[in-house]
Amino acid sequence: MATVHIDRLLEACIKMGGSDLHITVGRPPVLRLHGRLRSLETKVLEPEDTTALMKSITPDKNQQEFQEVGSTDFGFAFGDQARFRTAVFRQKSNVSMVLRLIPSELMSLEKIGLPKICSALCRRPRGLFLVTGPTGSGKTTTLASMINYINETLDRHIITVEHPIEYYHQHKKSIINQREVGVDVPSFAESLRRALRQDPDVILVGELRDLETMENAISAAETGHLVFSTVHTTGCQGTINRIINVFPVDQQEQIRVQLSTNLIAVLSQALCPLKAGKGRVAAYEFMVVTPAISNLIRENKTYRIESSIQTGKGLGMQLLDDHLWELYDADKISLEEMIEKARQPSMLLEKAEKKMGGRNAEFMKELENIGPIIGAKE
Repeated sequence: MATVHIDRLLEACIKMGGSDLHITVGRPPVLRLHGRLRSLETKVLEPEDTTALMKSITPDKNQQEFQEVGSTDFGFAFGDQARFRTAVFRQKSNVSMVLRLIPSELMSLEKIGLPKICSALCRRPRGLFLVTGPTGSGKTTTLASMINYINETLDRHIITVEHPIEYYHQHKKSIINQREVGVDVPSFAESLRRALRQDPDVILVGELRDLETMENAISAAETGHLVFSTVHTTGCQGTINRIINVFPVDQQEQIRVQLSTNLIAVLSQALCPLKAGKGRVAAYEFMVVTPAISNLIRENKTYRIESSIQTGKGLGMQLLDDHLWELYDADKISLEEMIEKARQPSMLLEKAEKKMGGRNAEFMKELENIGPIIGAKE
């Protein structure tokens, strides 16, 4: 019974274009559609329902981990329709799950709207390329698209290390080996150490989550490999500061020098629901490490990075707020969405007011929802 139930829920998620399926006691199953939560028209779940649903898809090894530590993560294929990344956790002594849909189709760099220079950066022989943003901002999809571009166009040995593996890649022009933390290798740091003996050209590390993994990723870039990874930060300047601050004070000078010579780009992104209703669009902040930006990193002047991004538009560089304004100006996203995601919301609000010809009735109506956002941000 539970298996049939979970199959129906997964099919609904795929069919309706959901990004996540939430299963928790006391509510019907909930889909995240275009960034918003929506309950499915089924029964309110009881504790025995969520337990049965969990057991119907969770491997024995993960069920054991769940019993021991109260949570577990894994990925699984739903036939040939899609893959799901699953987080199982305990709350109020009951079982809850969140299943993230990983589409089977890999999108091109153009389709996801990446700056054109990204394809040239993917052809670089060495360096560190970071994709950053909050959870659910599409970092995994962006990285999968870049890895797929390399796989289709270049003969490289690509090693990916993920927890769990999300997008499955086939060998194309490149050889691609995908390793799962907890299944094929014990940790990100260990996998990076081992990877250097496996003749890689390109290494994808799912996440730079601790000091040892960061050290190993920077070392891998330094020794002649192209390394891709993610960090849960917002903005290019914030990403660099975050990495440096993870290291002890006596190592920070050395890390600044290493980053200044090995970092090639930072792409920071946010996903915004489209104003028209269906679908979402990514807003990007993008920085290519030029000699000038390299000097700023080395000299601990990261506060000047934003002005360097503004003057680097010829290389495809842009600030997040500028891209958000473009999307709003083109009527793709709402005023509320732009302000919610912005770094400097009051400046964008001023621009919007000018665009709409002052505080007319339409502007004031939109402003009602926005006041609390600005108050919280500034």
